[in-house]
Amino acid sequence: MNKLYLLLSILMGVVVLVSNFLVQFPVNYLGLSEILTYGAFSYPVAFLITDLANRSYGKIKARNIVFFGFIIGVAFTLFVSTNFEDMITIRIAIGSGTAFLVAQLIDINVFDKFRDNLRWYLAPLASSVIGSTIDTFLFFSISFYGTSVPWVSLSFGDLAVKLFVALVMLIPFRLLLNTFREDYLYKNL
Repeated sequence: MNKLYLLLSILMGVVVLVSNFLVQFPVNYLGLSEILTYGAFSYPVAFLITDLANRSYGKIKARNIVFFGFIIGVAFTLFVSTNFEDMITIRIAIGSGTAFLVAQLIDINVFDKFRDNLRWYLAPLASSVIGSTIDTFLFFSISFYGTSVPWVSLSFGDLAVKLFVALVMLIPFRLLLNTFREDYLYKNL
């Protein structure tokens, strides 16, 4: 197995773990606690990982990385969640897993549709915007609909940050893509 592919798989697991942990904490500055959690800052990196894998190794390997991240996320949630009687905990676990899997798989397909576009940024940007939007609304609606949590405002705040971070992630995407191409070419000569 390619070292960079393995690294992407491990990084996906780490991003899922960190994001699932950070989503529990609202940003308590500038009155943002009702509209933003810290998970919004780390989670978009998952789309960067998926898009790098998709561009470098194709749809199938990108899906494998997503499934690895999904398994890590579910295992972590089950391990950390000791209070299974709490319906919110169960709903967060279901919401997180469902949103992650659906959004990442859609991201892969959208990226693949735009893969051959001459504008290098179109595939990662379009797939991340669509994936982030789907992920955000699936997660917050499954996890918090019908509770006292201000999930609608949290989802919009979360999405705004995710979209901004998706735009910023174009920079490392472009820089890392060259590293992945060089590694791929070197290994396949």
